[in-house]
Amino acid sequence: MVETSTLGRFHHQRFDLRRWLPAFLTSHKTLFTVLWIGVFASLFLWQRNIVGSFLIFGAPPARPMPKLRPAAFNLTDFGGVGDGITLNTEAFERAVSAISKFGMKGGAQLNVPPGRWLTAPFNLTSHMTLFLAQDAVILGIDVKAKKMMYCEGGTAVSIIAFFKARWSLFDTLAIVTAVGKNGRISRSDGLSTFWRRLEEAPVRNIYHKEDSSMVRYGGGTRKTIGQIIKRDLEVYTVYLALSGRIWTVELNIYDPVNYHRFMYSAERSDETYWPLMAPLPSYGYGREHPGPRYGSLIHGQNLKDVVITGHNGTINGQGQAWWKKYRQKRLNHTRGPLVQIMWSSDIVITNITLRDSPFWTLHPYDCKNITIKGVTILAPVLEAPNTDGIDPDSCEDMLIEDCYISVGDDAIAIKSGWDQYGISYGRPSMNIMIRNLVVRSLVSAGISIGSEMSGGVSNITVENLLVWNSRRGVRIKTAPGRGGYVRHITYRNLTFQNVRVGIVMKTDYNEHPDDGYDPTALPILRDISFTTIHGQGVRVPVRIHGSEEIPVKNVTFRDMSVGLTYKKKHIFQCAFVGGRVIGTIFPAPCENLDLYNEHGQLVKRSASQNVTDIDYDF
Repeated sequence: MVETSTLGRFHHQRFDLRRWLPAFLTSHKTLFTVLWIGVFASLFLWQRNIVGSFLIFGAPPARPMPKLRPAAFNLTDFGGVGDGITLNTEAFERAVSAISKFGMKGGAQLNVPPGRWLTAPFNLTSHMTLFLAQDAVILGIDVKAKKMMYCEGGTAVSIIAFFKARWSLFDTLAIVTAVGKNGRISRSDGLSTFWRRLEEAPVRNIYHKEDSSMVRYGGGTRKTIGQIIKRDLEVYTVYLALSGRIWTVELNIYDPVNYHRFMYSAERSDETYWPLMAPLPSYGYGREHPGPRYGSLIHGQNLKDVVITGHNGTINGQGQAWWKKYRQKRLNHTRGPLVQIMWSSDIVITNITLRDSPFWTLHPYDCKNITIKGVTILAPVLEAPNTDGIDPDSCEDMLIEDCYISVGDDAIAIKSGWDQYGISYGRPSMNIMIRNLVVRSLVSAGISIGSEMSGGVSNITVENLLVWNSRRGVRIKTAPGRGGYVRHITYRNLTFQNVRVGIVMKTDYNEHPDDGYDPTALPILRDISFTTIHGQGVRVPVRIHGSEEIPVKNVTFRDMSVGLTYKKKHIFQCAFVGGRVIGTIFPAPCENLDLYNEHGQLVKRSASQNVTDIDYDF
């Protein structure tokens, strides 16, 4: 017998394996097992590589917050609680105070961890980084807070404890007026402890109403602030007060004899949390009302070296109640912005989301050297009045890039003061680069200049801009009385998608702070260029409405092709405008402009720059 060599045995085994493998894989159970092992191993290795651990099927840990300053603190170090209920104003204030001591050491960083951090307005300090973690939300306290609460087993004392334990916005003892049988307020229903607590409570302006007779507790002025509203259903309106702020509380008393099963619906007006500030010097008074204006949720002034950044955390102004009160004309002062930085320099705002501002969202005022990058700004496109995205106001040397903005007013509005006050203040907005943006404004414009531009606006570049589903693409607006100038403005590579009017210049935007403006203070509009303008679904590509008082001078169009929704004759509309068109553009330009070929040679000079071809009917 011939011995089989080792090499021969190896080849024989390989041959058997080739015959065996197809049969093995034809078994459905075996194939499923192999595939499952492969998927499991891949998932195992993927998670190990991603999170650096052996966590299987669990959520990856939160992204670590980088240390961008020599010192770093967490908001929780100062007593912050991110439950969406606890008021964290004092925690923010203590943190900022601690950071202010590191100014000479390179500053410090305040980390806001994941959570919902309710707060009233607070100030920033110089050499500070505010870092919002992923899923961190700074919530502006709602100006109309409303809660539904239930309380089982309710002596008056337990009701007070119930409020204190569950509604942490209360910063002094919560007092609820007890209601006895038949809706009568009484001190003889075993509530002596309650009334003693009431008399000793360190609160102000505690009132209740008893059978139409006024009673005053805790000091203050007599005032009717309550009534029983549905006695037949045993639902009563009573009041409590905290630090002088009045809450309206409805009590549904299921067992009025023993004071059991109370259901509370409480509502409070919280504008008082917003400090009142002096009017901006270049506006004369609050933008909406004479006199003081409300401050911003996050505020800073006379600062240097401030960074607001993070892993796309959110600052939410909860502006819905502000918008409603504004529409109902229930506010006595101008609403405040979400974030306002004034008289400061070296400001960086990146990688965060700003949403639902009461008024303008991000308002840098008289600042230098500002960078805004990778910011998302959101508000409802309807019924959110004046929620501009970014309002550079008398600012110099500014970069805005890589942002997404969808709001209820202008996505960006460059300003520099209002009429005689802006002229007197004399601070222009200049040297501003805006690029790589996607914006939406259903009621206003993507990028606006003005109408408050009395200090002047110059050296502005807007490039790589997409405006979609908006009323206007880019707009310049002014009026007699503004004074100032808009000049050296460059628009380059703009795309309009479903926009009513692509390019707008308007010189009769007649809103004035008061009757003291000078109607002979006429703004200057000149040296404005548009290059590479494209789009689809545009109703009117261009509407330049100059006037005999305020002509628009030296406007240039080059490389323009815009798809239209209406084949009207006059869709490139002009009045009192001079300038030129280089090369062929679509649609055909108005006759106010000179025509040049691609080589810059004059082909046809305009017969009249004063021809008016404005049609607001479409």
